[in-house]
Amino acid sequence: MRTRPLRAVLSALGIAIGIAAVVAVVGIPASSQRALQDQLQRLGTNLLQAQPGQTFGGADAKLPVTAVPMAQRIGPVTAASGTGKTGQTVRRNDRVPADETSGLAVLAARPDLLDVLEGEVENGRFLDGETPGVVLGSVAATRLGIDRPGRQVWIGGKWFTVVGVLRPMPLSPEIERSVLVGWTTAEREFGFDGHPSTVYVRAADAAVEAVRAVLGRTLNPEQPNEVDVARPSEALAAKRLTESSFSALFLGLGGVALLVGGVGVANTMVISVLERRREIGLRRALGATRRQVRGQFLAESVLLSGLGGLVGVLVGVAVTAGYAASRQWPAVVPVPALLGGVVVAMVVGAVAGAYPAMRAARLAPTEALA
Repeated sequence: MRTRPLRAVLSALGIAIGIAAVVAVVGIPASSQRALQDQLQRLGTNLLQAQPGQTFGGADAKLPVTAVPMAQRIGPVTAASGTGKTGQTVRRNDRVPADETSGLAVLAARPDLLDVLEGEVENGRFLDGETPGVVLGSVAATRLGIDRPGRQVWIGGKWFTVVGVLRPMPLSPEIERSVLVGWTTAEREFGFDGHPSTVYVRAADAAVEAVRAVLGRTLNPEQPNEVDVARPSEALAAKRLTESSFSALFLGLGGVALLVGGVGVANTMVISVLERRREIGLRRALGATRRQVRGQFLAESVLLSGLGGLVGVLVGVAVTAGYAASRQWPAVVPVPALLGGVVVAMVVGAVAGAYPAMRAARLAPTEALA
């Protein structure tokens, strides 16, 4: 290894790439999981969301006007609010064509909505009972090119002043893509009928499932089957799981890289045996046993792979830390992955060096020195 450094580096490179891929594949999902746990702990898992489903005839159902007050009457419920679809579209100004809505909805919102969702205002303030202006979700603000209060947007043939911009709300992505107007403003300006399209409920942690079981019957006693109840934290967890669904693929690629690296180490050791026939013969002639010769070449193979594995672990940690930093996640690399990476590399080296070591041990001194 010392006299052929370039060959040693190239041989260990495949092992390093494979171990780096394995460590990164283990570390990145672990970092994602930790970020998800921190996020859910901060946002809370006790938020429930109810929306109208389908009627037996296949038409869209409606929640009763009294849905929010009825939800507030459930014992373990600590807070409830709602939003309603106004049927309006929003544009940055009156010159933008009517069909260019940027995928944004205009929702009527109750003043206590932000408290129930535990959201925060990035700039400005939230709606109160008499505010004639609007509040933009984080995605809506980006698509409209508005990042601070004071600007105006065009809704339903009228100008409305932006009074606030919200921070991202991972548990309520529909709010992020919406423009919120006051409940009474929507009724007065757009003829909103008062039927909520979504009801948000916060419940005591220990009673979330119990509230979930009775929420549909409480909101719509006559047609409870027309109410869809969901737990947004479960959807967020499922989304994160989907984002990491390629981990198995990358783990397989890491295994392929390890296999290629092992073949490279085996090839290097075979060539080394051929080049060092005289050395092997001289050692045997001076009294070295086959076991000692076999142990020498096997040790070289294990050391070569072990160094590649160590480099791979360091590269994998760096990749994990860099990716986690880019996604603003805490960097997490399980200790078993670090130790296992080096151990796996050494095992690959032992397997790859077994045949060259046995071949070297079988050389007869007279044949090797001929």
